Amino acid sequence: MSPGEIAAWVGAGAFVLVALVVLIVGIKAARFFDKAAIAMEKAADGSDPLFAGANTTLTHVNTQLERVDGITANARAVTGNVSALTSLFTATLGGPLVKAAALSYGVSKAVKARRKAAEQPNKHSKRRTRRGAK
Repeated sequence: MSPGEIAAWVGAGAFVLVALVVLIVGIKAARFFDKAAIAMEKAADGSDPLFAGANTTLTHVNTQLERVDGITANARAVTGNVSALTSLFTATLGGPLVKAAALSYGVSKAVKARRKAAEQPNKHSKRRTRRGAK
């Protein structure tokens, strides 16, 4: 055998070895992709009930939100009615009540001032009489 033939045999053996490695890697990759496809199908099958449940939940949430909207509208109406009633009360009774409170405050201040003025001369006169008695 000549050196050229030996080199050809070595090259052919290396080529067969590389071809076997590529074949094994290809087979393993095909198995991997098959298993990945199966897993994706199972996930898709399992997600249908999940999406159905989420849809049902969203439907219930929307129903509750509609009820809350109704309650909010009623509360807004009640707030408007209370505001109108407060304005009416202030307009009709607020002025006279403020005047009555001011009058009672003024009368109480006047009574206190009068009592204080009535007590003042008695204190001075008692002191003078005591001093004069000594």
